Amino acid sequence: MTEKVTEVQIFGTAKCSATRKAQRFFKERRVRIHFVELKERPASPGELRRFQQKFGTEALLDRESRAFRDRGLHAAHLSDKRIAELLVEDPLLLRTPLVRAGARLSIGLADDVWKDWV
Repeated sequence: MTEKVTEVQIFGTAKCSATRKAQRFFKERRVRIHFVELKERPASPGELRRFQQKFGTEALLDRESRAFRDRGLHAAHLSDKRIAELLVEDPLLLRTPLVRAGARLSIGLADDVWKDWV
């Protein structure tokens, strides 16, 4: 049996409804939350690399975001390397929330995954 999570780190923005839902999900289950506001403190390249290794670079990019459209990226062909660079430069391009609990990771709303954690 896997150990239950007692603390999570959530990367996102306060305005993101999916991030707020993640915070509420863990708060309701009395899991301690360390929230990282991406507008104030971007995720480090090393932190992003963890998610890239598990899900792939493309999974981290929010192609529906306003930042993506505002930068005109919808018309560009982006390599994984360029996507990784963009995500470090502009954390608002990330699909949020990014949730980490030890070695466990998730991107976006993942209630079913989180239920297995708690």
